[in-house]
Amino acid sequence: MWRTPVVELEADVRERLEEYVAQFAADFGIVTRRYWAEVYLQGLFLDGERKSIQPLSQRVSVPGWHGDTEQALQLFVNQSNWDEQAVLRSYRQLLAESLADPSGVIVIDDTGFAKKGRHSVGVARQYSGTLGKTDNCQIAVSLHYAAPLGDYPLALRLYLPESWISQPQRMQTVHVPAEAQVAKTKGEIALGLLDLVRTEGLPHQAVVADAGYGIGVDFRHGLEERGEAYVVGIAGQEAVFTKPPSWAVRPEAAERGRPPTRWYVTPETPAPVVVKRLAEQLERTPFSWRQGTKAHRWQHGRAADDMPDLESEARWLLVEWRTDSSIRYALSNLPAETPLLHAVELWKSRWHVEQGYQQLKEELGLDHFEGRSWAGFHHHATLCFLAYGFLALERLRGTSSALDELVEEEPASPFRA
Repeated sequence: MWRTPVVELEADVRERLEEYVAQFAADFGIVTRRYWAEVYLQGLFLDGERKSIQPLSQRVSVPGWHGDTEQALQLFVNQSNWDEQAVLRSYRQLLAESLADPSGVIVIDDTGFAKKGRHSVGVARQYSGTLGKTDNCQIAVSLHYAAPLGDYPLALRLYLPESWISQPQRMQTVHVPAEAQVAKTKGEIALGLLDLVRTEGLPHQAVVADAGYGIGVDFRHGLEERGEAYVVGIAGQEAVFTKPPSWAVRPEAAERGRPPTRWYVTPETPAPVVVKRLAEQLERTPFSWRQGTKAHRWQHGRAADDMPDLESEARWLLVEWRTDSSIRYALSNLPAETPLLHAVELWKSRWHVEQGYQQLKEELGLDHFEGRSWAGFHHHATLCFLAYGFLALERLRGTSSALDELVEEEPASPFRA
């Protein structure tokens, strides 16, 4: 956890930061963009209640510059046409060289940004798990990587609700690119981001997501089609089969159009069971989540998912009885011989993205952006990712610097059986 603010960066840290940003020179293009990227990252590291451009510009030191720093940063973040996707590709490659591991986990999640107005791109009255309520906000879908040597964010894209997709002029006003002006669910956005990462060969053993994604059959189907091992949350009212069901296609042939593709369960198949009821039949094994916490109780059992075109292979049903009396459920396609502890460790790797978002927002100003445009939002988020990545590499270095107070050593495995 990064807790204590930094008042000034030491010369050796500034030198390493300059070398770090220089590795994205080709992606930023002209030299001045790389220069202002370094200035912006310095501003994100420095002490300050707000990390939006105006207060940030007043804190940074820009030797030899006699112009308007705020105006220069506004131009760099909101109007300059550098490709954040190219920067992020190089960033992921750089971080992977030091932190990637076959035991790594890709965590899918989203985060909300509370807003007061209605003009910022993607803002709408919508439910946000981050805020814990329906409110006026933006929501961004993201991928985060957790591995033994560290964690870091991978990719992020803003979700556009129907109130934006249905108004092309509104999207054009904030410069939403044409390819993004298409209605997509959060699950579809997440799978698209996952495809980007998969093309880069990032080693990982599983994909993890909460019930906001796991309840979608199409999302689980998408992970299956990509050959991904997964542990995803589901709702207690989800229905599963305790034995592999038998499926068939309805025999009625349509007079026109495509052949029928509607599946149904044959009569000899036992009726499905609601997950909440099935969980009541399982014994419980206690595990502590981090040292000093009370033990939550867990169990897993085999069940068949409701996806006929995947031949209803058995899945793990993972159940967590929490100390606050709430119950969480997850579905997984991990192998049948998977130990309970390993399944729990994968499921709880979501903790890294929760901590990551907290650090990105509280220490690096991810939610302090005050612009309205699509490019500005994603440029700011990309720069926050670069700042996070730099700190992850500083932690790995293990040398003393002014950033020590910003970088806490990665905890060991937080589980105790």
